[in-house]
Amino acid sequence: MLGLQVFNDKAIFRRLHNKRFLVEKTLLLFFCGSAVKSKNSPFKNTPRRIFEPKIRTMKFGVVVFPGSNCDEDLVYTLRDVLHQDVVKLWHKDTDLQGVDFVFLPGGFSYGDYLRSGAIARFSPIMNEVVAHANRGGYVMGICNGFQILCEAKLLPGALLHNDSRKFICKNVYLKPVSKTALPTRALDFEKAYKVPIAHGEGKFFAGDEERKEIIQNDQILFRYCNTDGETTEESNPNGSMLNIAGICNKQRNVFGMMPHPERAADFELENTDGREIFESILQIVNA
Repeated sequence: MLGLQVFNDKAIFRRLHNKRFLVEKTLLLFFCGSAVKSKNSPFKNTPRRIFEPKIRTMKFGVVVFPGSNCDEDLVYTLRDVLHQDVVKLWHKDTDLQGVDFVFLPGGFSYGDYLRSGAIARFSPIMNEVVAHANRGGYVMGICNGFQILCEAKLLPGALLHNDSRKFICKNVYLKPVSKTALPTRALDFEKAYKVPIAHGEGKFFAGDEERKEIIQNDQILFRYCNTDGETTEESNPNGSMLNIAGICNKQRNVFGMMPHPERAADFELENTDGREIFESILQIVNA
């Protein structure tokens, strides 16, 4: 008889959220099912649900603007890596389709004319995104999405041209700061997370009053740091005030960050630091 040990179902399937372990998951379910059916099995009176995965899901919406180029990366990460329900929301839509969480992806919405995010802010879908946020719904902008949220006044401050006046595309390191915000609260605050950036206007700036409020209200999600987790001038790729790489609003339901966690979420990329940010968000459905 196949020797089996019954584990807590969350522990058994914790590693099976990634496609790499789908074969392992299939075999485990097959053998567990066989053990339950066997007359001589000690598990014959054990409910089958103990052996089956319970992957709780949220419904995510990924907004697609003309010029978005990271929407598919986000959809892949949420749907194929994290096994969540995902729908695409076209910029002319006026219905969020009942999503729990809205993502604004990176890219160059409307060609970044005028300012990055300045035109996208007036897309019809943004009326619904703003209303969703004002009702307490979750919204997160990555790179260009962060710029759009600042233009829409859902987040304080602005994203300016990099100090170098050049487009920067490389891996950077992030230090999580807020211990209460959804994308960071489950992270290791002693770790420097390696996540790529790709932007020309990523320098975060806020006026004196806004800066004080951001600090006092624990609204800083991430700061740029070095590999040792130290926030130094050299580790700041774009000149952002206080090395800020991401922030949230006072109500902690709207988030923005310039780095791309969706580009560091798959084992095939040999970097899953970004995945931990998404998994921190998903703790809300497992609470």
